[in-house]
This record gives sequence, structure tokens and C-alpha cells, in this order.
Amino acid sequence: MRTLIKNGTIVNADATTQADVLVDGETIALIGSDLTATADRTVDASGKWVIPGAIDVHTHMELPFGGTAAKDTFETGTRAAAFGGTTTIVDFAVQSRGKALRAGLDAWHAKADGNACIDYGFHMIISDVRDDVLAEMDTLVDEGVTTFKLFTAYPGVFFSDDGAIFRAMQQSAKNGGLIMMHAENGMAIDVVAGQTFDAGDTDPYYHGTSRSPVLEGEATNRVIRLAEVADAPVYIVHLSAREALNEVRRARDEGLPAFAETCPQYLLLSLEDMGDGFNGAKFVCSPPLRPADHQEDLWLGLLKDDLQVVSTDHCPFDFHGQKDLGVGDFRKVPNGLPGVENRVDLLHDGGVVTGRLSPNRWVEVLSTAPARLFGLPQKGAVAVGLDADLVIYDPARRHTISASTHHMNVDYSCYEGREVTGAADLVLSRGKIVVDGDEWLGAKGDGRFLKRQRSEYLK
Repeated sequence: MRTLIKNGTIVNADATTQADVLVDGETIALIGSDLTATADRTVDASGKWVIPGAIDVHTHMELPFGGTAAKDTFETGTRAAAFGGTTTIVDFAVQSRGKALRAGLDAWHAKADGNACIDYGFHMIISDVRDDVLAEMDTLVDEGVTTFKLFTAYPGVFFSDDGAIFRAMQQSAKNGGLIMMHAENGMAIDVVAGQTFDAGDTDPYYHGTSRSPVLEGEATNRVIRLAEVADAPVYIVHLSAREALNEVRRARDEGLPAFAETCPQYLLLSLEDMGDGFNGAKFVCSPPLRPADHQEDLWLGLLKDDLQVVSTDHCPFDFHGQKDLGVGDFRKVPNGLPGVENRVDLLHDGGVVTGRLSPNRWVEVLSTAPARLFGLPQKGAVAVGLDADLVIYDPARRHTISASTHHMNVDYSCYEGREVTGAADLVLSRGKIVVDGDEWLGAKGDGRFLKRQRSEYLK
């Protein structure tokens, strides 16, 4: 299949150019002015942008949590991602305590292989650091699972103490992997949450108030300093608060290899959204939504490259039948929000349209930086020889986000009724047109497992 994209504006992280793009098979074959090559389909992209397919390096498809599981399967979640202009995800496989990393990885392959509609890779969640697990890390890095997530949160579930985290960081320093950290002081948070509940404050709003931003900042500083002593890079996931951002900025100013992502919910939603009785359960995630005055700090962090990536932490639970497990006790509300379909448009509307981000920086935080940080050299740019993961994006098209029209398998939207400017018109995944307007042309199993390299930023 050869597709010729004519008259578009190519927006890469480093440049904006007027040029045509020829896709031949799965790759970008030619870029130039007034191309006249023969093609099976010619697309007129006049007035549109041609951008690299977005890469979401933080999703949780089918994740078990709190006695239930995230609603999106690898089929439904990746299809929804494609409708939103995302053509690659990196999901989190989970090690169960007492088990091998391999068992968790095999379980996630069973979920995704033959089901994902777009390309995918895996990070590995480590919940039990042992000598044999450290040795397994080396094997997984060689097999293309080059990133490992640990938690200072969720005592009794995923929590690792400082010694375990430090040992994993030492191992990653040897094998070239990258440690990803959920940085909140989970031990202290559980104390505050228990005291809050005992005082009779049970609504979801108090999930937010019990997880202080100071405790996110403290944990962020702690894991950065552990990484410094281990001589290892570290990546902070879903950073939500200025206290944590300040620690990342300070470390980067010192020349340390500290990296971080934030998410659309922290840029556009706030603690105030959680204040409407149990309806606030729709917005329960960890770290929680912060007071609105944190938002501009995060936008500035993106602008100045203190934050390198915007991911979603997509982990959807139905409001009816799942989130309501926490009626009467905010601690039992499944933690997670839907968002894999909305990220590109939300960042365009909230960042580019408002002037907070240039179109180039928008592409960088959504696609190029994730590709370079997470070892995907064939992704992240519109360039000859790279995978033809392309989005024909209309920066002027307005539409309204709603659960009634989204493709995610969840019964609500955090952004219900929000009108945004910008939408994907046409999406190609390795040269195949998978989305054409509102029409789905992809298929279950189209996605390919990506054996990732060690991070380009860390070499």
C-alpha cells in the first residue's frame, strides 16, 4: 500500500515544513515538495498538519486494582487511542509478590498479543525486589523491556522500601535500564487517610486532601537522591504538584539524569472537581488532582523542559459498578481515570491554542521525547525511513468530548462537555490507515510488540 499525502504542513519537534509525504508499505519513503509518485491513495492535507503518531508511555489496560480491573482491554483501549491520534502505547506488566518478573510479563503478553490494534511495548512493575528478580531485570532489558516501575506508595500492594528501590537502581545502572518511580510517601498518606476517615470525612474529595503535595515532593526528592547515589537515571511518573516539580528542576539544574512526565488531568482538572459528593469519585487517581494554582507551574515546567513527557496514566473504571465500590469510604474507590483517547486534543487545546506551547513542543512532549526516552528509534518523527505512524491533524476543528461519543470502554468522561479545538482526521499505523474521520479501518491484532532499545537520552 502506497499513500501520498499532499499539501500538508509537517510539524516535527525540531521544525515545521511545507512538504508532501510518500508512504510505501510500513515506512515513510520520501518527503519533498510537489511529489508526483504513484500511490494507491492520495490524501489532500491542505490546511492540515502532518504529525508523527503520538506515543503514550503510561497506560494500564486490564489492570487489576482493588478487587476489580480497568475496563479497557488491549483491543478497546488501543482502538480508542488510535481515534485520538495515538499510534503506540507502553503498558505496565505487573509482577505479583513472590513471583518472577517473567510470570507477570507472560501474563501481559497473553492479554495484548493478537488483541492490540496499534503497536505496544511493556514496562515491568516490580513489587518484590529479590536477588533473582535483580538478575531477571538484566534478561528483560536484553529482550526489549528496558524500564521498571517501583512505588513509594500503596503499602502492602506495590510499596518498596528505600533499600529495595536503591538495589533496583543499582541494577539499572549496570544494565542500562531506566527506573520509573511513583513518588508519594505512601506510609504517611495511609496514616492521614485513616485519620481523615475516622473523623467522618468519607467523600472522594478527601482522597485528594489526604495525599498532600508535600508528600509527593518529599518522595520525589528521596528517589532522585537514591538514584544519584546509585549513579542511575530516574523517571518520575504522573507528576502532579509544584513541590515535586521543584525537586525535578533542582536535580536537572544540578546535571542529574532526572526526567518526569505529567498528565492532562493535572494540567486541566483540579481538586475542586472532586468536591461534588460521590460524583467526585470520577476524578479519583493517585497522585490526586491538586488545587488549580498548581496548573500553571506544570505548564511552565513543560515549556522549560523540566517535564519532558505528557502521558495519560489511562486506567478506566466505570462510575457505576466500579468506582462506587468506594461509597462511604474514599479509600476503596478504584484509583484511575480514562484519557488515552483525549490526550492529543486536550494538549493542543490547552497548550497550543492558548499559546502555552508551540506546535513543535506539543509534538515533542507527545511523541518525540517519549520515543527517544523509551527506546523507540523508529517512532516519534516524520522522517524518511521511520515507521509511517502519521496523523493528519486539523488544528481548527472543534468538537465536544463526551462519554456518548468516545471509544474508550468506560461509562463517563472526566472532560464531559468540554469543547476543544483540534482533532485527528486520518491516522496511519505503520502505513495502514486505521482511522478515517469517524470510521474505524483498523483491526484487532494489527498492533505489534515493540522490543525497545535502551534510552537514547541515557547513552
